Amino acid sequence: MKASLQLLFQNHDTGMSDAELYAAELRLAELAESLGYSAIWCIEHHFDGDYSMCPDNTQLLSYLAARTESIELVPGAIILPWWTQPLRVAEKVALLDILANGRVRLGLGRGLARSEYATMGIDMSESRERFDEAAELVLNALDTGVAVGDGRFFKQPEATLAPAPPRGFRDRMVCIAMSPDSLSVAAKLGAAMATFVQFPIEQHAPLISTYQEEYRKEQGVDAPPPTLTEFVVCTEDEEEAKQLATEYISRYFTTVMRHYEFAGVHFGDTKGYKSYDAVAAMIREAGQEAAAEGYVNAQTWGTPDQIIEKIKARRAVIGDYDLNCAFYYAGMPIEKAEASMRLFSEKVLPELKAL
Repeated sequence: MKASLQLLFQNHDTGMSDAELYAAELRLAELAESLGYSAIWCIEHHFDGDYSMCPDNTQLLSYLAARTESIELVPGAIILPWWTQPLRVAEKVALLDILANGRVRLGLGRGLARSEYATMGIDMSESRERFDEAAELVLNALDTGVAVGDGRFFKQPEATLAPAPPRGFRDRMVCIAMSPDSLSVAAKLGAAMATFVQFPIEQHAPLISTYQEEYRKEQGVDAPPPTLTEFVVCTEDEEEAKQLATEYISRYFTTVMRHYEFAGVHFGDTKGYKSYDAVAAMIREAGQEAAAEGYVNAQTWGTPDQIIEKIKARRAVIGDYDLNCAFYYAGMPIEKAEASMRLFSEKVLPELKAL
């Protein structure tokens, strides 16, 4: 079992400038390799530093490529519908892989925030078609070194990537899959599945099983283990872990509610997002306080022994999976995040690698 580091760049009530926040989180990223984490993931988000701010994760990971030697680098994910020229995505990924000496795993996603789509000037109802069309254009370009397309959204004259991609990404790709629709697309593309844990693992299990069944049907082999992104607090003291998790994971949840407008009803009227309408309805019915409590309890926090037991319990339900750890979020003091990251590395990682 592998554990990786998720970067968020969330300047939520930290008292730091954005530049200072970046310096702090990049220092944690540079620790990941020496501490034994398998990969560094970085998501793409725009226009909202209170939630997350990394408008170009390939650029960010290019910096880390020069600061590390062996750790895998994952733009997790590039949100394809937001890129009106998929050719540029293919170029950026090819260059990143060269700079990282082949250490890149390509992550693709569709995006969920109405505000980001609106500010980009892109119709969110077109997201699925834009993603599907762009994904094939990008993957084919990275396979062949030539980008070409004649779809509804992307008319791409034949263009040669320079520098040429050393090799394709179809065997080292992950898709963010948090809806039935996205699970099917991940399976068809032959991509590993990644998702954010939001509920008790028993509620995630049917979607994971569906993905595994569809992957086997589409690809003729078993699916790779899914990656679960979780908010982690690891301390020697049980009460401290509970206090930190309750305060900071709850605060992160409030930013999720605001950024994605989960109190609204727009998902039901947006093509391709019907399944999120049910999630939003569940949150409205439970109330934000109860929903936040459930979200906290669904994450991985506690003493090292408690975390190991939680992971074993998850595996008993869904089988093998990899854990993507977010340690620094929602204004948590940087020294607390670093201590949690170090203790997890010392006491939990050796146990996970043996599973």
